[in-house]
Amino acid sequence: MRRTTFQVPGMECPTEENLIRRSLLDIDGVTAVRCDLMLRRVVVEHTDSTDTNRVLSELSHVGLPATVSPALVSDSSCTTQGCQTRESPQTGRLWRSSLFTLGGLLAAGAEAMYFAGVKETSPVVIAMAVASMLLCGLPTLRKGWIALRTFTLNINFLMTVAIVGGAFIGAWPEIALVTFLFAIAELIEAKALDRARNAVKGLMAMAPDEASVKQPDDSWKVMRAGEVAVGAVVQVKPGERLALDGVVVAGESSVNQAPVTGESVAVDKKVGDKVFAGTINESGVLEFATTGGKDQTTLAKIIRTVQEAQGSRAPTQRFVDNFARVYTPIVCIVAVLIAVVPWLAFGQPFYPWLYKALVLLVIACPCALVISTPVTVVSGLTAAARRGILIKGGVHLENGRKLKVVALDKTGTITEGKPRVTDVQPVGGASKDDALRIAASLDALSQHPVALAVVAAWTGELASVEAFKSLTGRGVEGRIDGAMYFVGNHRLAEERQACSLEVEAVLSHFEVQGKTAVVVASESKALGVIAVADTPRESSVEAIKSLHDLGIKTLMLSGDNQATASAIAKAVGIDEARGGMLPEDKLADIERLTQAYGDAVGMVGDGVNDAPALAKSTIGFAMGAAGTDTALETADVALMQDDLRGLPEFIRLSRRTGAILTQNIALAIGIKVVFFALTLAGLGTMWMAVLADVGASLLVIGNGLRLLGPRTGPVATQGSNKGQSPA
Repeated sequence: MRRTTFQVPGMECPTEENLIRRSLLDIDGVTAVRCDLMLRRVVVEHTDSTDTNRVLSELSHVGLPATVSPALVSDSSCTTQGCQTRESPQTGRLWRSSLFTLGGLLAAGAEAMYFAGVKETSPVVIAMAVASMLLCGLPTLRKGWIALRTFTLNINFLMTVAIVGGAFIGAWPEIALVTFLFAIAELIEAKALDRARNAVKGLMAMAPDEASVKQPDDSWKVMRAGEVAVGAVVQVKPGERLALDGVVVAGESSVNQAPVTGESVAVDKKVGDKVFAGTINESGVLEFATTGGKDQTTLAKIIRTVQEAQGSRAPTQRFVDNFARVYTPIVCIVAVLIAVVPWLAFGQPFYPWLYKALVLLVIACPCALVISTPVTVVSGLTAAARRGILIKGGVHLENGRKLKVVALDKTGTITEGKPRVTDVQPVGGASKDDALRIAASLDALSQHPVALAVVAAWTGELASVEAFKSLTGRGVEGRIDGAMYFVGNHRLAEERQACSLEVEAVLSHFEVQGKTAVVVASESKALGVIAVADTPRESSVEAIKSLHDLGIKTLMLSGDNQATASAIAKAVGIDEARGGMLPEDKLADIERLTQAYGDAVGMVGDGVNDAPALAKSTIGFAMGAAGTDTALETADVALMQDDLRGLPEFIRLSRRTGAILTQNIALAIGIKVVFFALTLAGLGTMWMAVLADVGASLLVIGNGLRLLGPRTGPVATQGSNKGQSPA
């Protein structure tokens, strides 16, 4: 099965999506069609035998010519030109504007002559009206004919019926003015939609297309970013943006990472630190070795995720699509009944009721209703990405407002994740150095934060370890100098019967202090207890308070002992803490919470050890996901920086998005209901219908774009914004 992306510059109205799907799904081998109105893109899944030229032919046949383009970020034409309205040369634009202006003047002239007493059916008025419609309305009439030929109920079909019907009853000046107003409104609406499209383009434009690359003779050469090999050394000067991801190999500087992580304060970078494409070097000269190509950068993954998330249907969007599918035919049937029933059943004059029916047809198009959701969702997704919050789909953006309880991992989420050894207490007659040497030798083969702290505390030579084994959620074991040893938590010590009264007393002493304590023991006896402390992040207290202010219950799930978990939870204000949790225990707790709270449970973790719990929760959040493939793939929402305050900010954004979606639906439906009533009362006209229809579209687009405004909340005001990208 293959997937081909087509760029369709003429795809403007949501109702055209049905026309595209119906045309393409009839092609042999095509199994699925996904339309992205915001990027004017159609993704077709098909077999290897499917002829893409047949797809292009079908799209042209329905009046929507397209081109084949590489998918998503790798497609430069889509990211920079194809996803916006294509501009022709200046002379062409000037010529079209002149013809358009002339059409408007002819329409206004025909209307003025009618008001001056000239009959609507006068040859002069008809000639001016027809000329105006040819100058301004040919695209609408052409699309209307295609819609009629394919039995598609879209705005072009409805406008064409209204124009033909208006000509039939002799309302030539009015239909000329309506055609001109509709063409003007279409241009305004296209410009408004381009603002939403430009929000995604702003993300794409963050990384420069060129980079200064070190050559074999130590000179520097400017190359296209897409041509830079992995491992090449790239130089970036103060004030320049990084074109690729990499690891610093020379120099020190502060880097503004706001475009990727949302951090408002520049981060100091030195040799060995990771740097990301799209970020801004602020002070010194940096040299870094690239870790991937242009399409493998963290920024590229963010853009790809945002684009793919746009194409998914959020719950509100699915509701609106289903509603519009039923609503439009019903309104058309009502319009037909209004035209013929009073005339046939009650002997009323035909033309006045036909006019009312035509007005209803113009207002019937559900463009404003259908377009309200994708514009709002893409604005929300893009606004979140700018804040360093990567949301994997509109469904998660909407579901965030429903969260009632959030479970959080401790290490690396609530705490810094960089613990250090504070105490080494030998027991059973062993020496302090022996206990620490054995523990460090075993832990050197583990990447757990506590293990790294133990290794860092030992400055001597490590022993050789054989038969090493990691005991998930408990510790590690291995053979040193022919004897088996283990290093593990209180739970493992009890399982191995190494908890003597002396060991229990030392463990209790450290655990009461809120420290994580591990036991070092042989097969026969304990050698010592090592205490490790991991301090809470300063931002965690503020984040937990914000969650409580939002009415959300908090729960900490930790692999540490209960005393340590309780001490950390109390320090940051978490409602409840549970210690001694294995991955399967965390999963069981999430299942229990789901039974109690339904689809309103969030889980925050590192995206690796907490993967089962993250997957089971309604929304899984990965902390510090910048540059981490596993976190980006596992979580529903990735918090790109190590700052838990992104969680309440996401929930606030989700609630604001939900409110705007509700407002847009109410606006779109309310305007139509009001205008239906005015029309039935005889107060509505066709030009008013055009203004009401497009006015509703502009209102919902503008309302949705409010999400792209300045952020609010504590994260927004924290620190300096020096050098922050306007994107």
